[in-house]
Amino acid sequence: MTDVLLVTTGDTIAYRQYSGQPTIASGTELLAAAAVDTAPLQTRVEEVRAEPSWDTSPGTMLALARRVRTALLDDGFEGVVVTHGVDTLEETAFLTDLMAGCAATRGGIVFTGAIRCLDAPDTDGPANLSAAITAAAAPATTGLGALVCFNGVLHSARWATLADTTIRSPFSSAPHPPLGRVTDGEVVVTGIPPARPQYVDGIPESDVAVIKTYPGITSALLHAAVDAGARGIVLEGTGTGNVPVELFSTINELTEWDIPVVLASRARTHRAAADQSRDGSGLATKVGAISARGLTSTHARIALMVALGAGGVTAVRNWFSQL
Repeated sequence: MTDVLLVTTGDTIAYRQYSGQPTIASGTELLAAAAVDTAPLQTRVEEVRAEPSWDTSPGTMLALARRVRTALLDDGFEGVVVTHGVDTLEETAFLTDLMAGCAATRGGIVFTGAIRCLDAPDTDGPANLSAAITAAAAPATTGLGALVCFNGVLHSARWATLADTTIRSPFSSAPHPPLGRVTDGEVVVTGIPPARPQYVDGIPESDVAVIKTYPGITSALLHAAVDAGARGIVLEGTGTGNVPVELFSTINELTEWDIPVVLASRARTHRAAADQSRDGSGLATKVGAISARGLTSTHARIALMVALGAGGVTAVRNWFSQL
């Protein structure tokens, strides 16, 4: 018997909006709708009051990540599934992945949700939840860290990005392949997972800004973010992480103030290409910026939040170098 914890947060997978008065299904109702083969499983449901995914708070994200960790380390569960709205699912899943530490070796961690409401004729939620529970309970997913499961496809939380909100497979791992699939109740891992990140035993910093660069951008935006309280900045550049020269002096200045600046790209980039940019086009790294090493700006922000729990620029630089 495998013990699995199902943490539900409402949102689209639980919405009923076509059959009279709109309601939100309970976690127990979601589990019943999923029609999981419960013979080899013992699934416990916990409902978490959460904002809509598009308005989720860092506090809610942190609470979910901590609950996953304690469920595996302290409560004896052998797998955890979290239902979450798709808008910010990738952020919460990646934060959970980074904060899991050794808990990832105790069982599977799977995030899922839905594109269609629960009572829609073409609802995808029950099938997604069934596949996610199957994946979380499977020995094959232990040690892989947090996963995202939609339409039977398993993505590493480090690579999963919301790519298309109109289809049943809204998440993509590109430029990496998915890690595997859930088919007919069987979990097959076909890809090579990313290396597990270094665990940071500190409280993540929630005040991290993301600034998308563009031709003609001025450093005023960076100063405004810091003046508003940002403890770190992620710049979304072009190519492999290029930003206008106009920003170089400010990047250097912020680095000296112990405010890390991380360079990501608006393009999907392999880590190897991002690393090579240090010797070529990633000129901002020469004035103190830190490469996001292939992470999207969304994922880089989560990573920087966690890394700041270990300290300032030096600690962040060391942490990112091991990603």
